[in-house]
Amino acid sequence: MKPSPSAAAQAFADVIAAAKASVVQIHTGGRGIGAGVIWRSDAARSEIITNAHVVAGAARRNGAGLRVVTADNCIIPARVLAGDPQLDLALLGIDMGGLPAAKIGDSTRLRVGELVFAIGNPWGQASVVTSGIISGLDSMTMRGMGRTAPYIRSDVLLAPGNSGGPLLDATGAVIGINAMIFGGDLSVAIPSHIVAEWIAGGNWL
Repeated sequence: MKPSPSAAAQAFADVIAAAKASVVQIHTGGRGIGAGVIWRSDAARSEIITNAHVVAGAARRNGAGLRVVTADNCIIPARVLAGDPQLDLALLGIDMGGLPAAKIGDSTRLRVGELVFAIGNPWGQASVVTSGIISGLDSMTMRGMGRTAPYIRSDVLLAPGNSGGPLLDATGAVIGINAMIFGGDLSVAIPSHIVAEWIAGGNWL
């Protein structure tokens, strides 16, 4: 007879299931599939955050072929509302409302050693979950911009298809947007407070 899962394990699985509902696949008309997060949604429209590099090809084609696939497999044409290649952020719009927006966490309060997990579409597999811990909170200088930006370093396992997806804390709140991997085992995410400031400020390139 198999032992029943603990209440803590069940609760954590429920957190992950709820978080998955706000994660989308992003198809750009090419071979690759990226990820995105439903940042906000009203009755008629929704806005999605992803990486600028995920949608760069579609942006050059004026959005041709860009579409979003929701967690319940609705396929919706999308458009690029704004992008900043230096921060590696893009804001997409879709004409579908009532979608489950992500819970946004406070990335200014993060500490090294906190448990985090990522949801994305590595190698085209939908809604794959990986976990790890925050290993550093650092900043980097952006090439050609002369400015620095904070980032979250973790040992969460990422692969092509995770770009643009969320880095979440143990409560399921988005505390970062996964952006890149350095050296094969260093995962980097853009903190959620930087994403929120970028959206609110409208300082888009």
